Amino acid sequence: MGPSLFAEAGFDERQEKEALVALSMAPGVGPGRIRSLVARFGSAAAALQAPARVLATVPGIGPQTAAAVAAFDGHAAVTEQFERAERVDATLVTAWDPAFPPLLREIYDPPAFLWVRGTLAEADAKAIAIVGTRRATAYGKQVAYDFAAGLARHGFTVVSGLAYGIDAAAHRGALEAGGRTLAVLGSGVDRIYPARHARLAQAIIEQGALLSEYALGAAPDAPNFPRRNRLISGLTRGTLVVEAFETGGALITARLALEQNREVFAVPSPVHSRAGVGSNRLIQQGYARLVLSVEDMLAELGLILDEPPDEPAPVPPPALDPLERRLYDALDDTTPVHIDTLCTRTGLDPSTALVYLLNLEFKGLVRQMAGKQFFRA
Repeated sequence: MGPSLFAEAGFDERQEKEALVALSMAPGVGPGRIRSLVARFGSAAAALQAPARVLATVPGIGPQTAAAVAAFDGHAAVTEQFERAERVDATLVTAWDPAFPPLLREIYDPPAFLWVRGTLAEADAKAIAIVGTRRATAYGKQVAYDFAAGLARHGFTVVSGLAYGIDAAAHRGALEAGGRTLAVLGSGVDRIYPARHARLAQAIIEQGALLSEYALGAAPDAPNFPRRNRLISGLTRGTLVVEAFETGGALITARLALEQNREVFAVPSPVHSRAGVGSNRLIQQGYARLVLSVEDMLAELGLILDEPPDEPAPVPPPALDPLERRLYDALDDTTPVHIDTLCTRTGLDPSTALVYLLNLEFKGLVRQMAGKQFFRA
Protein backbone atom coordinates (compact mmCIF):
# COMPACT_ATOMS: atom_id res chain seq x y z
CA MET A 1 0.00 0.00 0.00
CA GLY A 2 1.21 3.52 -0.76
CA PRO A 3 1.78 6.46 1.56
CA SER A 4 -1.08 8.27 3.26
CA LEU A 5 -2.56 11.44 1.82
CA PHE A 6 -0.78 13.41 4.54
CA ALA A 7 2.61 12.00 3.55
CA GLU A 8 1.91 12.76 -0.10
CA ALA A 9 1.08 16.35 0.88
CA GLY A 10 4.44 16.71 2.62
CA PHE A 11 3.28 16.46 6.25
CA ASP A 12 5.37 14.56 8.76
CA GLU A 13 3.54 11.25 9.33
CA ARG A 14 4.35 10.87 13.03
CA GLN A 15 3.57 14.52 13.76
CA GLU A 16 0.24 14.20 11.99
CA LYS A 17 -0.74 11.07 13.90
CA GLU A 18 0.13 12.74 17.19
CA ALA A 19 -1.98 15.73 16.18
CA LEU A 20 -4.96 13.51 15.37
CA VAL A 21 -4.72 11.88 18.79
CA ALA A 22 -4.43 15.33 20.38
CA LEU A 23 -7.57 16.54 18.62
CA SER A 24 -9.44 13.44 19.81
CA MET A 25 -8.52 14.38 23.39
CA ALA A 26 -9.83 17.93 23.13
CA PRO A 27 -13.23 18.31 24.85
CA GLY A 28 -16.13 18.13 22.41
CA VAL A 29 -14.10 16.84 19.46
CA GLY A 30 -15.21 13.56 17.94
CA PRO A 31 -14.49 11.87 14.60
CA GLY A 32 -16.86 14.11 12.63
CA ARG A 33 -15.30 17.31 13.91
CA ILE A 34 -11.81 15.96 13.34
CA ARG A 35 -12.71 15.34 9.69
CA SER A 36 -14.12 18.85 9.40
CA LEU A 37 -10.95 20.37 10.85
CA VAL A 38 -8.67 18.33 8.59
CA ALA A 39 -10.77 19.24 5.55
CA ARG A 40 -10.55 22.96 6.43
CA PHE A 41 -6.84 23.14 7.36
CA GLY A 42 -5.35 20.32 5.31
CA SER A 43 -3.97 18.49 8.34
CA ALA A 44 -4.61 17.89 12.02
CA ALA A 45 -1.27 19.54 12.88
CA ALA A 46 -2.33 22.74 11.11
CA ALA A 47 -5.71 22.67 12.88
CA LEU A 48 -3.98 22.48 16.27
CA GLN A 49 -1.96 25.59 15.44
CA ALA A 50 -4.94 27.65 14.29
CA PRO A 51 -6.30 30.43 16.54
CA ALA A 52 -9.69 30.00 18.17
CA ARG A 53 -11.35 32.73 16.07
CA VAL A 54 -10.41 30.86 12.87
CA LEU A 55 -11.33 27.46 14.26
CA ALA A 56 -14.78 28.79 15.14
CA THR A 57 -15.49 29.46 11.46
CA VAL A 58 -15.28 25.75 10.58
CA PRO A 59 -18.73 24.19 10.07
CA GLY A 60 -19.74 22.24 13.17
CA ILE A 61 -17.06 23.85 15.36
CA GLY A 62 -18.59 26.39 17.70
CA PRO A 63 -16.77 28.92 19.91
CA GLN A 64 -16.58 26.55 22.88
CA THR A 65 -15.00 23.69 20.91
CA ALA A 66 -12.71 26.13 19.09
CA ALA A 67 -11.45 27.45 22.41
CA ALA A 68 -10.86 23.92 23.68
CA VAL A 69 -8.78 23.00 20.61
CA ALA A 70 -6.77 26.21 20.70
CA ALA A 71 -6.04 25.77 24.41
CA PHE A 72 -5.13 22.09 24.19
CA ASP A 73 -2.29 21.33 26.59
CA GLY A 74 -2.29 17.54 26.75
CA HIS A 75 0.85 16.74 24.82
CA ALA A 76 2.20 14.57 27.66
CA ALA A 77 -0.94 12.42 27.40
CA VAL A 78 -0.42 12.13 23.64
CA THR A 79 3.16 11.00 24.17
CA GLU A 80 1.94 8.45 26.70
CA GLN A 81 -0.45 7.00 24.10
CA PHE A 82 2.37 6.29 21.68
CA GLU A 83 4.54 4.87 24.46
CA ARG A 84 1.72 2.53 25.44
CA ALA A 85 1.30 1.58 21.79
CA GLU A 86 4.97 0.73 21.47
CA ARG A 87 4.82 -1.54 24.51
CA VAL A 88 2.05 -3.69 22.98
CA ASP A 89 3.18 -3.32 19.36
CA ALA A 90 0.08 -1.33 18.36
CA THR A 91 -0.03 1.04 15.40
CA LEU A 92 -2.28 3.96 14.53
CA VAL A 93 -4.04 3.70 11.17
CA THR A 94 -5.72 6.95 10.14
CA ALA A 95 -8.77 7.39 7.93
CA TRP A 96 -6.44 8.96 5.34
CA ASP A 97 -4.15 5.93 5.24
CA PRO A 98 -4.49 3.39 2.37
CA ALA A 99 -4.48 0.62 4.99
CA PHE A 100 -7.69 1.96 6.58
CA PRO A 101 -10.57 -0.49 5.89
CA PRO A 102 -12.37 0.82 2.79
CA LEU A 103 -15.84 -0.38 3.84
CA LEU A 104 -15.48 1.54 7.11
CA ARG A 105 -14.89 4.77 5.19
CA GLU A 106 -18.38 4.45 3.70
CA ILE A 107 -20.40 4.59 6.93
CA TYR A 108 -22.03 7.75 8.23
CA ASP A 109 -19.70 8.25 11.19
CA PRO A 110 -16.36 6.51 10.56
CA PRO A 111 -13.57 6.86 13.12
CA ALA A 112 -10.76 9.29 12.36
CA PHE A 113 -8.28 6.56 13.24
CA LEU A 114 -7.99 3.05 14.62
CA TRP A 115 -5.48 1.59 17.02
CA VAL A 116 -4.45 -1.79 15.59
CA ARG A 117 -2.66 -4.77 17.11
CA GLY A 118 -1.93 -7.23 14.33
CA THR A 119 -2.31 -6.52 10.65
CA LEU A 120 -4.99 -5.20 8.34
CA ALA A 121 -5.02 -6.72 4.85
CA GLU A 122 -6.64 -6.00 1.51
CA ALA A 123 -8.46 -9.33 1.94
CA ASP A 124 -10.38 -7.78 4.86
CA ALA A 125 -12.52 -5.90 2.34
CA LYS A 126 -14.25 -9.27 1.96
CA ALA A 127 -15.60 -9.55 5.51
CA ILE A 128 -18.70 -10.76 7.33
CA ALA A 129 -19.64 -9.98 10.95
CA ILE A 130 -20.94 -12.71 13.24
CA VAL A 131 -22.62 -11.50 16.42
CA GLY A 132 -24.90 -12.80 19.12
CA THR A 133 -25.51 -13.13 22.81
CA ARG A 134 -22.85 -13.66 25.46
CA ARG A 135 -25.22 -16.19 27.08
CA ALA A 136 -25.20 -18.47 24.07
CA THR A 137 -26.46 -22.04 24.04
CA ALA A 138 -24.35 -24.96 22.86
CA TYR A 139 -26.40 -24.84 19.63
CA GLY A 140 -25.61 -21.16 19.08
CA LYS A 141 -21.89 -21.57 19.72
CA GLN A 142 -21.67 -24.51 17.35
CA VAL A 143 -23.55 -22.63 14.61
CA ALA A 144 -21.33 -19.55 15.02
CA TYR A 145 -18.22 -21.72 14.91
CA ASP A 146 -19.39 -23.60 11.79
CA PHE A 147 -20.43 -20.47 9.87
CA ALA A 148 -17.16 -18.73 10.74
CA ALA A 149 -15.11 -21.72 9.65
CA GLY A 150 -17.08 -21.98 6.42
CA LEU A 151 -16.68 -18.29 5.65
CA ALA A 152 -12.96 -18.49 6.37
CA ARG A 153 -12.58 -21.42 3.98
CA HIS A 154 -14.22 -19.29 1.29
CA GLY A 155 -11.67 -16.52 1.87
CA PHE A 156 -13.79 -14.23 4.08
CA THR A 157 -12.52 -12.36 7.12
CA VAL A 158 -14.76 -12.89 10.15
CA VAL A 159 -15.41 -9.81 12.33
CA SER A 160 -16.77 -9.91 15.87
CA GLY A 161 -16.30 -8.35 19.31
CA LEU A 162 -14.27 -10.83 21.44
CA ALA A 163 -17.14 -11.27 23.93
CA TYR A 164 -18.17 -14.51 25.58
CA GLY A 165 -20.57 -16.76 23.71
CA ILE A 166 -21.19 -16.23 20.02
CA ASP A 167 -18.30 -13.79 19.46
CA ALA A 168 -15.67 -16.14 20.87
CA ALA A 169 -17.06 -19.11 18.95
CA ALA A 170 -16.95 -17.12 15.70
CA HIS A 171 -13.35 -16.02 16.23
CA ARG A 172 -12.30 -19.59 17.05
CA GLY A 173 -14.08 -21.00 14.02
CA ALA A 174 -12.23 -18.64 11.68
CA LEU A 175 -8.88 -19.23 13.38
CA GLU A 176 -9.14 -23.00 13.41
CA ALA A 177 -10.10 -23.00 9.72
CA GLY A 178 -6.89 -21.09 9.00
CA GLY A 179 -8.68 -17.82 8.15
CA ARG A 180 -8.45 -14.20 9.21
CA THR A 181 -10.51 -12.61 11.94
CA LEU A 182 -10.81 -9.10 13.37
CA ALA A 183 -11.96 -8.29 16.90
CA VAL A 184 -13.33 -4.80 17.55
CA LEU A 185 -12.95 -3.78 21.20
CA GLY A 186 -14.94 -1.42 23.40
CA SER A 187 -11.74 -0.66 25.32
CA GLY A 188 -8.16 0.19 24.45
CA VAL A 189 -6.37 -2.48 22.43
CA ASP A 190 -4.10 -2.98 25.43
CA ARG A 191 -7.07 -3.75 27.71
CA ILE A 192 -8.32 -7.19 26.69
CA TYR A 193 -11.93 -7.67 27.76
CA PRO A 194 -12.93 -10.13 28.98
CA ALA A 195 -9.52 -10.86 30.49
CA ARG A 196 -10.11 -14.61 30.14
CA HIS A 197 -9.86 -14.15 26.37
CA ALA A 198 -6.22 -13.05 26.49
CA ARG A 199 -5.02 -16.21 24.71
CA LEU A 200 -7.77 -15.90 22.11
CA ALA A 201 -6.81 -12.25 21.57
CA GLN A 202 -3.19 -13.24 20.99
CA ALA A 203 -4.26 -15.81 18.39
CA ILE A 204 -6.36 -13.12 16.67
CA ILE A 205 -3.37 -10.77 16.57
CA GLU A 206 -1.39 -13.50 14.81
CA GLN A 207 -4.14 -14.21 12.22
CA GLY A 208 -5.79 -10.80 11.93
CA ALA A 209 -6.05 -7.85 14.28
CA LEU A 210 -7.54 -6.29 17.38
CA LEU A 211 -9.05 -2.88 16.59
CA SER A 212 -10.32 0.04 18.66
CA GLU A 213 -11.04 3.71 18.22
CA TYR A 214 -10.66 4.19 21.98
CA ALA A 215 -7.47 5.43 23.61
CA LEU A 216 -4.97 2.91 24.86
CA GLY A 217 -5.70 2.21 28.49
CA ALA A 218 -9.41 2.97 28.04
CA ALA A 219 -11.57 0.76 30.25
CA PRO A 220 -14.39 -1.38 28.81
CA ASP A 221 -17.11 0.98 30.00
CA ALA A 222 -20.68 0.04 29.09
CA PRO A 223 -21.39 3.16 26.92
CA ASN A 224 -18.46 2.22 24.66
CA PHE A 225 -20.04 -0.94 23.31
CA PRO A 226 -23.04 0.37 21.33
CA ARG A 227 -20.68 2.79 19.59
CA ARG A 228 -18.16 -0.01 19.04
CA ASN A 229 -20.88 -2.04 17.33
CA ARG A 230 -21.13 0.41 14.42
CA LEU A 231 -17.54 -0.54 13.56
CA ILE A 232 -18.30 -4.27 13.63
CA SER A 233 -21.08 -3.83 11.07
CA GLY A 234 -19.25 -1.07 9.20
CA LEU A 235 -16.20 -3.23 8.51
CA THR A 236 -18.29 -5.84 6.71
CA ARG A 237 -20.53 -6.57 3.76
CA GLY A 238 -23.12 -8.16 6.01
CA THR A 239 -23.87 -9.12 9.59
CA LEU A 240 -25.00 -12.57 10.71
CA VAL A 241 -26.97 -12.74 13.97
CA VAL A 242 -26.73 -16.26 15.37
CA GLU A 243 -28.52 -16.00 18.72
CA ALA A 244 -29.94 -12.89 20.38
CA PHE A 245 -32.26 -12.30 23.30
CA GLU A 246 -35.10 -9.76 22.92
CA THR A 247 -32.66 -6.96 23.76
CA GLY A 248 -28.90 -6.73 23.57
CA GLY A 249 -25.86 -5.66 21.64
CA ALA A 250 -26.37 -8.05 18.73
CA LEU A 251 -29.69 -6.39 17.87
CA ILE A 252 -28.00 -2.98 18.07
CA THR A 253 -25.38 -4.21 15.60
CA ALA A 254 -28.11 -5.51 13.28
CA ARG A 255 -29.90 -2.14 13.38
CA LEU A 256 -26.68 -0.30 12.65
CA ALA A 257 -25.95 -2.63 9.73
CA LEU A 258 -29.34 -1.79 8.24
CA GLU A 259 -28.67 1.93 8.71
CA GLN A 260 -25.35 1.46 6.93
CA ASN A 261 -27.14 -0.23 4.02
CA ARG A 262 -25.47 -3.55 4.75
CA GLU A 263 -27.14 -6.94 4.66
CA VAL A 264 -28.42 -8.60 7.83
CA PHE A 265 -28.79 -12.36 8.15
CA ALA A 266 -30.03 -14.53 10.99
CA VAL A 267 -29.97 -18.21 11.80
CA PRO A 268 -33.28 -19.51 13.20
CA SER A 269 -33.37 -20.78 16.77
CA PRO A 270 -35.78 -23.30 18.33
CA VAL A 271 -39.10 -21.62 19.09
CA HIS A 272 -38.78 -22.28 22.84
CA SER A 273 -35.25 -20.86 23.06
CA ARG A 274 -35.17 -17.56 24.97
CA ALA A 275 -31.64 -17.02 23.69
CA GLY A 276 -32.95 -16.92 20.13
CA VAL A 277 -36.08 -14.77 20.48
CA GLY A 278 -34.37 -11.64 19.16
CA SER A 279 -32.83 -13.31 16.12
CA ASN A 280 -36.09 -15.11 15.31
CA ARG A 281 -37.93 -11.76 15.52
CA LEU A 282 -35.46 -10.21 13.06
CA ILE A 283 -36.44 -12.90 10.57
CA GLN A 284 -40.17 -12.71 11.34
CA GLN A 285 -40.29 -8.93 10.94
CA GLY A 286 -38.32 -8.97 7.69
CA TYR A 287 -35.21 -7.21 9.01
CA ALA A 288 -32.96 -10.23 8.48
CA ARG A 289 -32.73 -12.88 5.80
CA LEU A 290 -33.04 -16.42 7.09
CA VAL A 291 -29.94 -18.45 6.26
CA LEU A 292 -29.14 -22.09 6.91
CA SER A 293 -25.66 -22.22 5.41
CA VAL A 294 -22.72 -20.11 4.33
CA GLU A 295 -23.77 -20.72 0.75
CA ASP A 296 -27.19 -19.16 1.52
CA MET A 297 -25.49 -16.01 2.79
CA LEU A 298 -23.14 -15.62 -0.12
CA ALA A 299 -25.89 -16.25 -2.64
CA GLU A 300 -27.92 -13.45 -1.02
CA LEU A 301 -24.89 -11.16 -1.32
CA GLY A 302 -24.53 -12.08 -5.00
CA LEU A 303 -20.91 -13.05 -4.45
CA ILE A 304 -18.93 -15.53 -6.49
CA LEU A 305 -17.72 -18.23 -4.16
CA ASP A 306 -14.09 -19.08 -3.83
CA GLU A 307 -13.76 -22.82 -4.06
CA PRO A 308 -12.72 -24.05 -0.65
CA PRO A 309 -9.58 -26.13 -0.63
CA ASP A 310 -9.97 -29.86 -1.00
CA GLU A 311 -10.69 -31.49 2.30
CA PRO A 312 -7.56 -33.21 3.54
CA ALA A 313 -7.71 -36.96 3.84
CA PRO A 314 -8.88 -37.90 7.32
CA VAL A 315 -6.01 -38.57 9.67
CA PRO A 316 -6.59 -41.56 11.90
CA PRO A 317 -6.38 -40.73 15.59
CA PRO A 318 -3.31 -41.85 17.47
CA ALA A 319 -3.33 -45.12 19.34
CA LEU A 320 -6.06 -45.07 21.98
CA ASP A 321 -6.66 -47.38 24.85
CA PRO A 322 -9.93 -49.37 24.73
CA LEU A 323 -11.99 -46.95 26.87
CA GLU A 324 -10.73 -43.87 24.98
CA ARG A 325 -11.55 -45.61 21.69
CA ARG A 326 -15.05 -46.50 22.94
CA LEU A 327 -15.75 -42.86 23.84
CA TYR A 328 -14.16 -41.47 20.68
CA ASP A 329 -16.27 -43.76 18.46
CA ALA A 330 -19.43 -42.73 20.35
CA LEU A 331 -18.89 -39.03 19.57
CA ASP A 332 -19.97 -37.03 16.52
CA ASP A 333 -17.85 -34.67 14.39
CA THR A 334 -20.31 -31.77 14.47
CA THR A 335 -23.18 -32.34 16.93
CA PRO A 336 -22.26 -32.19 20.64
CA VAL A 337 -23.23 -35.25 22.66
CA HIS A 338 -24.21 -34.92 26.33
CA ILE A 339 -22.28 -36.93 28.91
CA ASP A 340 -25.42 -38.86 29.87
CA THR A 341 -25.92 -39.96 26.26
CA LEU A 342 -22.27 -40.94 26.01
CA CYS A 343 -22.60 -43.08 29.12
CA THR A 344 -25.64 -44.79 27.66
CA ARG A 345 -23.81 -45.47 24.38
CA THR A 346 -20.61 -46.74 26.01
CA GLY A 347 -21.87 -48.37 29.22
CA LEU A 348 -19.46 -46.24 31.29
CA ASP A 349 -20.34 -44.42 34.48
CA PRO A 350 -20.06 -40.58 34.34
CA SER A 351 -16.95 -40.26 36.54
CA THR A 352 -14.99 -42.80 34.47
CA ALA A 353 -16.19 -41.28 31.19
CA LEU A 354 -15.14 -37.77 32.25
CA VAL A 355 -11.61 -38.94 33.16
CA TYR A 356 -11.09 -40.51 29.73
CA LEU A 357 -12.75 -37.59 27.92
CA LEU A 358 -10.27 -35.31 29.64
CA ASN A 359 -7.46 -37.50 28.27
CA LEU A 360 -8.94 -37.13 24.79
CA GLU A 361 -9.12 -33.34 25.24
CA PHE A 362 -5.44 -33.25 26.17
CA LYS A 363 -4.69 -35.18 22.98
CA GLY A 364 -6.62 -32.59 20.95
CA LEU A 365 -9.20 -35.13 19.80
CA VAL A 366 -12.25 -33.89 21.72
CA ARG A 367 -13.76 -30.49 22.48
CA GLN A 368 -16.07 -29.79 25.40
CA MET A 369 -19.00 -27.39 25.13
CA ALA A 370 -21.02 -25.88 27.98
CA GLY A 371 -23.26 -28.26 29.90
CA LYS A 372 -20.92 -31.28 29.68
CA GLN A 373 -21.43 -31.78 25.95
CA PHE A 374 -18.62 -33.15 23.79
CA PHE A 375 -17.75 -33.60 20.12
CA ARG A 376 -14.74 -34.67 18.10
CA ALA A 377 -12.23 -31.90 17.41
